[in-house]
Amino acid sequence: MMKAKKPISVEAATNRAAALCARSEQAESDIRTKLGNWGLTPGEALHVIARLKAENFLNEERYAHAYCRDKFRFNGWGRIKIAFMLKGKGVGQPAIDAALAEIDPTQYREHLRALLQAKWRDVAAKEPAQARAALLRLAASRGYEPEVIYRAVDELLSHVRASQD
Repeated sequence: MMKAKKPISVEAATNRAAALCARSEQAESDIRTKLGNWGLTPGEALHVIARLKAENFLNEERYAHAYCRDKFRFNGWGRIKIAFMLKGKGVGQPAIDAALAEIDPTQYREHLRALLQAKWRDVAAKEPAQARAALLRLAASRGYEPEVIYRAVDELLSHVRASQD
């Protein structure tokens, strides 16, 4: 049986949230949830969030840039998935668009190409239509755009066919 946690004061919550934001970029919605878990009322949480924004601990655009950069670099996500997840965090469309614009198109294609080549090792023995479908599904599940996916898959398959001849 869990004991109910004693709510903390607004000042203590502000300090804890500020320390959290100082360690890493945080979404406003995540901080709002944490404040609620710490026992603050919605009004108190609103006051804490306003203070964090005023002191530049919370910044939606900065969060969107950091999230986009990390999810692309470390998770291999495409623009569609990154945008979808940022919307789910309550980030506004202008901040999402600005963050996505930072992704280098050449790196984006190279990342997808490497992802598809790694998957090709697993599906090369399959029937060509099944292998192509598996590559398309993988790229779509990672959030890449259809036109980018089809071009990259076609390039990979033509390169594979050329090396087999």
